[in-house]
Amino acid sequence: MAKTEKVNGLRQLRGSSAADKLTDNGRASSDLEPNGSAIPGETQVDKYGFTGGAQQVSGEAAEEIPNAVLRQREAKWLEMLDSWDKFMLKKHKKVKERCQKGIPPSLRGRAWLYLTGAKVKREQNKEKFQELSSQPGDPKWVDIIERDLHRQFPFHEMFAARGGHGQQDLFSVLKAYTLHRPEEGYCQAQAPIAAVLLMHMPAEDAFWVLVQICEKYLPGYYSTGLEAIQLDGEILYALLRRVSPIAHRHLKKHKLEPILYMTEWFMCAFSRTLPWASVLRVWDMFLCEGVKILFRVGLVLLKCMLGTQEKLKSCQGLYETMELLRAVRPEYMKEAFLVQEIAELPVSEKDIEKEHHGQLRRWKEAHGDLRCKSPPRMHGAKAIMAAEPPSRQDLRQRPAIIVESPQAPAATEKDGERPENSSAAATAAKTSRDKVKGATRPRPVHPHFLSTDPAPLLPNAVPGSSKESLSSSEHDTYL
Repeated sequence: MAKTEKVNGLRQLRGSSAADKLTDNGRASSDLEPNGSAIPGETQVDKYGFTGGAQQVSGEAAEEIPNAVLRQREAKWLEMLDSWDKFMLKKHKKVKERCQKGIPPSLRGRAWLYLTGAKVKREQNKEKFQELSSQPGDPKWVDIIERDLHRQFPFHEMFAARGGHGQQDLFSVLKAYTLHRPEEGYCQAQAPIAAVLLMHMPAEDAFWVLVQICEKYLPGYYSTGLEAIQLDGEILYALLRRVSPIAHRHLKKHKLEPILYMTEWFMCAFSRTLPWASVLRVWDMFLCEGVKILFRVGLVLLKCMLGTQEKLKSCQGLYETMELLRAVRPEYMKEAFLVQEIAELPVSEKDIEKEHHGQLRRWKEAHGDLRCKSPPRMHGAKAIMAAEPPSRQDLRQRPAIIVESPQAPAATEKDGERPENSSAAATAAKTSRDKVKGATRPRPVHPHFLSTDPAPLLPNAVPGSSKESLSSSEHDTYL
């Protein structure tokens, strides 16, 4: 009989494979390769770093963007990041449109850092992460975090090896958060969020983005009692009545509470539900526009699966409906289809806030005041910047790799620092890249810092086996 204990509102299972069934998008642990085993050299690795499992993208399923288009988007994003405050204040619609199109992979980590306001937090709290990482942490949370590490994306290169750099960084980030917010501690659903971030940025950056997601985007989600997620479940249910009355009536008829099907969707920001290409596109929009994107994704999936009488024929009872919601049909999760449906669904911040106030009133009537007092929710990047206006110094980009080139004009230095993302720097980088084409170059350890068209791995490199990690000053390798 499996022993269970309640951990921060979520059930932690021990002595059973049930906990591991949450791993790898719902696959049973018996289907998985054990973490820590070396990945064979001939293993196929997709462009996102997955070596197998439900998240791996096949060649036929991947949607490729032409290189010329990708280069143009990268140039536009570099321009935006170099004048972030101006774009956010005067051209926010342009930022939103570009997030909907998809952030270029080479700049996704940096863009998420800016969108969430984590760049400013990091600059204003220098050495804070290192200080937290060096502390031993609360043994209660340390033990639970260590038991959760191997369950996070075991088929990804970064997290395949027990004790490898990915698991080390994941432990550091989660432990640091428990020290940063000791009254909140650790919740299991934070682990996949932190893991997704670590696939795109160093540990320090991932920590500050996690802080912003927990405090600004999804406040109260990971607190004891899960009151915030229960409230949002009722909001989703109320919005569904307007978006898809048929689906709403079906769920109401079978008394299927929202908390039963939407908890993992929202708390993990769909990272364990959708195909990986769709996860990244959803996150690009979510970190730009806020929680309304999660509501839209949930509403689209419910509408697509339960929105017609014909579709309901296969799920006449509660059990059949739950099984359907646990295994969303692939055509509804495809990147292009899902992004278009999300963009077109007429659910705004005002709709969510209106329902929030109504549900909060009903909650107080039924249960009294909320036990967990969370800060107000911020609806996306623009609201976060308006609430905490940054300085230009905090937004300043600091690439670590600077390529010298005799052909490039000397850049004017200011305050002892080289101008960043200037045309001169870009020219120097391109010239140097052309000159060393074909030569052996040092390569980063992290697979997620590779360019969009990477060269083959070094002959002796074993993906996922490295225990090294990049520092936050080493991650800007796209040049």
